[in-house]
Amino acid sequence: MTVPRPLLIGNASGFYGDRFDALREMLTGGPLDVLTGDYLAELTMLILGRDRLKDPGLGYAKTFLAQLEEGLGLAADRGVKIVTNAGGLNPAGLARRIGELAERVGVPVRVAHVTGDDLLGERDWGTGVLTANAYLGGAGIAACLRAGADVVVTGRVTDAALVTGPATAHFGWTAADLDPLAGAVVAGHVLECGAQATGGNYSFFHEHDVRHPGFPLAEIHADGSAVITKHPGTGGAVTVGTVTEQLLYETAGPRYPGPDVTARLDTVRLTSDGPDRVRISGVRGEAPPPTLKAGLTRIGGFRNEVVFVLTGLDIEAKARLVRDQFEAVFAKARPAEVRWTLARTDRADAPVQEEASALLRLVVRDRDPEAVGRAVGAAAVELALSGYPGFHLTAPPGKGAPYGVFEAAYVDAGDVPHTAVLPDGTCVPVLPPAPATAPVSVASGGPLPLPLPAGPTRRAPLGLVAGARSGDKGGSANVGVWVRTDDAWRWLAHELTVARFVELLPEVGGFAVERHLLPNLRALNFTVDGLLGDGVASQARFDPQAKAVGEWLRSRHLEIPEVLL
Repeated sequence: MTVPRPLLIGNASGFYGDRFDALREMLTGGPLDVLTGDYLAELTMLILGRDRLKDPGLGYAKTFLAQLEEGLGLAADRGVKIVTNAGGLNPAGLARRIGELAERVGVPVRVAHVTGDDLLGERDWGTGVLTANAYLGGAGIAACLRAGADVVVTGRVTDAALVTGPATAHFGWTAADLDPLAGAVVAGHVLECGAQATGGNYSFFHEHDVRHPGFPLAEIHADGSAVITKHPGTGGAVTVGTVTEQLLYETAGPRYPGPDVTARLDTVRLTSDGPDRVRISGVRGEAPPPTLKAGLTRIGGFRNEVVFVLTGLDIEAKARLVRDQFEAVFAKARPAEVRWTLARTDRADAPVQEEASALLRLVVRDRDPEAVGRAVGAAAVELALSGYPGFHLTAPPGKGAPYGVFEAAYVDAGDVPHTAVLPDGTCVPVLPPAPATAPVSVASGGPLPLPLPAGPTRRAPLGLVAGARSGDKGGSANVGVWVRTDDAWRWLAHELTVARFVELLPEVGGFAVERHLLPNLRALNFTVDGLLGDGVASQARFDPQAKAVGEWLRSRHLEIPEVLL
């Protein structure tokens, strides 16, 4: 039997607002079979939901359509298929607009789309829910490509589905091909965030020229193994380190469940395959869960923020004065939630005024916009001549603005009307995978490695020996930590316990913290449940998506064996 050639899948977008020129760069930079674009995130769904309220014809990522003004012809000339979730809440509407664009620019393309994820009208989700979308798998995408589609537009699918769908169509996989599907999921997870796999946001960024990193691509093989690389001559780097960091991003334990397959992250093996080439192999898969995750967004209320700048001496006393003065205001009408935080960004005897300044942040929330609007802003401004010495704000206070809430729900896969709308308009139902009769058993994590022998230590930042990447999943934060050598792994696995993690990051105290071991990656993954409140759109903390928690952890000092330094 002839083995199909590897499939070259690239990525040109990691979020709605990513580099506009990436689509052209990927289409012109080297060979490709499929170009994907991930435009959706939890916050994006809320943004698109508000767009749809203003105009029912919207609800999709408008920048993608603008990118296709040039990109459609480039893709057609090169025989590259385009697969994207830019359809958001309105994949049919975006598919129509692409068809209109194709006629206008004279590029004949066959456009298909995938629907069924939008569950807003399917049941009563509660008060104020703006969007309700199930995370679909790649089977609908595969059906569209098998029917000859040149462009496939989806709504809410898993990020990895943009890769599992084309790979399934190319290699003829079925739902029973768990290991190949799991390999494609892992490759898709590496690609989904664009330049994060090629040196962007990388802990050891100073080792590479990442001023303009290229976007990643994967050479996927019939057995599900893959090589992550990038077009020749593009910036950034693809190394075992850059790929490891991206694998840890927004994941949790060894099992990574999805609608196509449950991928076992503890079976992933990464090896260098030459300059800017990293091979992914050994990935095992288990049956997907019988339910699909659905993301719900709603308007949670209204929020306002005032940031006071406190400069020089007596910072704590100045902060107390502001709070005492505001208590008189709140005694008349207190918002539902009032939160003060003092960031000691100042330092003594600073030669630059900004370095002598601390930031006192007031955040208020309420269901009533008036309760957090003019009254709060006016109260802050009125203190200008009657407050602490050196009074000023980072910006004039504004009106209360709406904030969003994200929730996850789970629905039976069979209750979701996953449908592929083929280029000729035919609607093909996509059935969920049948339950596995004999689930694969793979040992999870494994025992702790033997610790390093005793020896001299030195107090130093964790980041001298460890990389990290962090992110958000709803209200939870994840922090992946990894090292490059076996000796460092033996030390990290024993040293960075949950207790030590909480000690180093006091803000996570009081939240449920779990630790997961991934020995093949020499990595630990921590999840902090509830750190982000109701999700990124609720802006519960200074870093609402936990993007920099990993870098905060790397900056913390602890006793590190000198042999590792």
